[in-house]
Amino acid sequence: MPKSKEAEKTEVVASEAPVEPTPEEVAAEFTPELTPQQVKEKLRALDRKEASAEALNRWVPKTALGRQVKSGDIKEIDVVLNLNKRILEAEIVESLVPLETDLLAIGQAKGKFGGGKRRAWRQTQKKTMEGNRITFSSMAIVGDRKGHVGVGLGESKETLASREKAVRRAKLNLIRITRGFENREDTIKAPHTVPFKVQGKCGSVRLTLYPAPRGTGLVVGNECKKILQLAGIQDVYSSKRGKTRTTFNLANACIEALKKTNFEVIQ
Repeated sequence: MPKSKEAEKTEVVASEAPVEPTPEEVAAEFTPELTPQQVKEKLRALDRKEASAEALNRWVPKTALGRQVKSGDIKEIDVVLNLNKRILEAEIVESLVPLETDLLAIGQAKGKFGGGKRRAWRQTQKKTMEGNRITFSSMAIVGDRKGHVGVGLGESKETLASREKAVRRAKLNLIRITRGFENREDTIKAPHTVPFKVQGKCGSVRLTLYPAPRGTGLVVGNECKKILQLAGIQDVYSSKRGKTRTTFNLANACIEALKKTNFEVIQ
């Protein structure tokens, strides 16, 4: 049967109705060189940034230091670190300095004959009367690439919860390091390496960092490289000994070495 004129008009109006693009399509239009997976990760990062901003607005300080930061009396993270007071609220660090986050590969996926790949979560289980109780651990790094870095370990029954705990503890363990130059005549540009030879130890691991010329890069393992990059060090030589495959001890040794950059060597 032929359609009436009213039905044809409704069909035309329905076909001309605008279709709203998805967030992924909008982001891909402005960044066509990114893959769909990278676009999704970028959108997730934006969502996390907005969520953290809302959390800071709703933050009610519980400590005297937090109230000073919230009121604006303290506006720099170095002032907090100079007070030598223990930071008990991660929002103090979040509101004073923009931080980047990364995870260390402290675990290992299951593989035949121990050939599994390294991963960010370490899985352990405990035998109980009710059965096996599984726990996930993760180690996070935070830093601003300008001389501030922190490392934290988190444990939980789920992977995401352990990551959140690790990031929070890394912010609470934030430290300030001193960067220097390999050549004293190269003081015109920004500092790029450790000021002198420093050594850190944890367990059987001994890690030594040496100053390196500009342009050398980070001559160190991948996990320590993540820490040094977020700390703002661009060039360094290193040597290590002991059970260096234990990433937990290696990361703590690297942090101990960076802490010693704040002490001047008196000859």
